[in-house]
Amino acid sequence: MLVRGWRRSWQKRSKLERIDLYSRLTVSVIPWLFTLSWQLAPFKSDIRHAPLPIALGVALLLVSLVQCLLSNRNVELSYAHYLGAAVFPRRRQLTPLVLLLVSLGLLATLAGVDGVDDDGLLLMTMNAPVAFAITQALLTPVRTFLIQSFVVTALSVGVLAAVGVRGGTLAGVGPTTLFGSLLTLISVRPSAWSLGVMWQAEEARDLQARLAVAEERLRFGRDLHDVLGRNLAVIALKSELAVELAERGKPEAVDQMVEVQRIARTSQQEVRDVVRGYREADLSAELAGARGVLSAAGIGCEATGDTGDQLPTPVQSALGWVVREAATNVLRHGDPRHCTIRLRSSADEVVLLVENDGAAVAAPGPDGSSVAGDGSGSGGSGLAGLRERLRGVDGSLDAGPARNGLFRLTATIPLGPAASSARHQEKPPAAREAPVLQEERP
Repeated sequence: MLVRGWRRSWQKRSKLERIDLYSRLTVSVIPWLFTLSWQLAPFKSDIRHAPLPIALGVALLLVSLVQCLLSNRNVELSYAHYLGAAVFPRRRQLTPLVLLLVSLGLLATLAGVDGVDDDGLLLMTMNAPVAFAITQALLTPVRTFLIQSFVVTALSVGVLAAVGVRGGTLAGVGPTTLFGSLLTLISVRPSAWSLGVMWQAEEARDLQARLAVAEERLRFGRDLHDVLGRNLAVIALKSELAVELAERGKPEAVDQMVEVQRIARTSQQEVRDVVRGYREADLSAELAGARGVLSAAGIGCEATGDTGDQLPTPVQSALGWVVREAATNVLRHGDPRHCTIRLRSSADEVVLLVENDGAAVAAPGPDGSSVAGDGSGSGGSGLAGLRERLRGVDGSLDAGPARNGLFRLTATIPLGPAASSARHQEKPPAAREAPVLQEERP
């Protein structure tokens, strides 16, 4: 039951949350791993089997285990301090510092009574700063941490020299103590830095999504204002006029109210058209939106080819959804720097091509086709929905990795003779001569 609960909890986490949890658990395990290997191993043959050396060795082991517990207790808050989400109270490091000094004292006493040989002494010296250094590596800048490591190393050498450790053993104390601190630094600091970068990227994506929603709300509100503002003003004026005419007993008041009724019904229809327009993707609006969103995310976007204004409305709507989903995939997957959108139409078909760099490694799909390893291939629900929309206009969609590490999405919709004729009938000649849509990368 416990395993099932843990598994459900793991599956509910996002990929980034799983990486975060894995990193923190790894850091929590490090002091225990080093203590059980470097502090426990000398009991077998390096510590002299006599009551006093054994007692000192056990005391040193217990102090190291308490240091591990305190280190685990501080992992969560020290990570939050490093990521800027909280402030670590420095007083919480006071007890681990005292235990570090106690462990050095016990180690010096063990060496002073000749209770441990040289190899065991060096192993335990290497382990001494690890638990304390894990938290310090997340709380202090690298330069400060290195200075503190040199201070602990000098203190270890001085204490052991004071109890009579000499020669090669004393010369090895410095490098081994410093190695323990540096090993902790290169194990913990890069992990925290990577997590910080990933969380910042996640926050940037969330902010970008919120900005996109806010922009869409503003656009919707602006369109509603443009549609209803004038009509409501006219309705207000005509209503006031009808009231004045009615008070004077003029029959023209009825005509004014009829006009008010007509304008109100027209406004209702215009509102329905606005709502319908937002439920149906508009190709020109989606192209402009894709360029704006990608450029805001630092991705150069170049759109070339036809404007799409000459296409039948169902075809425009289907291609608009393709542009929207393609732009979403570019933002969500890989590490793109440039995106190209090409729209080409002829008498027989219209082709929309979206190509971006920074694609993830490709993997074979369930049907043997090539699918983007970033999840944007045919196995994704977004592209599956696009295929359904395109099937409504007899179109097809192809998505997968291309040359030079690019990811390419191609939507093709056939245009028969009847569709071509209807297309030209829907727009005036001026629309068929619309200029080429092109925007260079800023």
